[in-house]
Amino acid sequence: MDNLNNKITLSHLKRRAALYIRQSTMQQVLEHAESTRRQYELKDRLVSLGWPPERIDIIDSDLGLSGADAKRREGFKRLLADVGNGEIGAVACIECSRLSRKTQDWGYLLEICAITKTLLIDADGIYDPNDFNDGILLGLKGTMSAAELHFIKARLRGGALSMASRGEYRIPLPVGYIYDEAGAVKKDPNLEVQNAIRMLFDGFRTYGTVRRTLRHFNKNGYKFQKIQEMGSIMMRSYGLSSVQAGHIKY
Repeated sequence: MDNLNNKITLSHLKRRAALYIRQSTMQQVLEHAESTRRQYELKDRLVSLGWPPERIDIIDSDLGLSGADAKRREGFKRLLADVGNGEIGAVACIECSRLSRKTQDWGYLLEICAITKTLLIDADGIYDPNDFNDGILLGLKGTMSAAELHFIKARLRGGALSMASRGEYRIPLPVGYIYDEAGAVKKDPNLEVQNAIRMLFDGFRTYGTVRRTLRHFNKNGYKFQKIQEMGSIMMRSYGLSSVQAGHIKY
């Protein structure tokens, strides 16, 4: 065993290891399959470090969710709970940005790991949050991850503003509308789409709430591609209140 592996004690191996896997969007999950595969392969390293395969928890329920906030990430919440209960000997991820891109969330995880004497493992090394040098390095990794998110957002916003200055920026349109070749907004020419959207708003005017409208469509076998997002179609996408949505005509 090398010096890094010497950080792993029998106390760590008696507890389970947790492998946390995350991609920021479902598009990344589909298009960046190699990144996801590399994250799963980190299990082999945990096995080589002494954890039996059946003692390794793979937490991948946050695939497709941003690391900017932990509120929506049930997998991350589960990880924090398991570490806090002293059930985890090591937390593994391909890089710290997979665990969090928010300094507060990263710091909270490190604090809990330090209290429960839980190691962190990534593609570069093994870290003990209670070790002074490892603590500094983990703090730097978290800061760089948060900064990287800021730079990504800045680049995206800069690109959008540049396109807008040329009159070429296009925002995603609500369901039922498309851009024509000249860039003007018009109804989707597909009559089935038009009829479906019209039926949606007619149903909302009749039943008054999204829940009752959903129940009506489910009962009668009408299927929408995004039936669970009907409220978004009528309100969030159109920027309308429930009262306004009841009066809109498509």
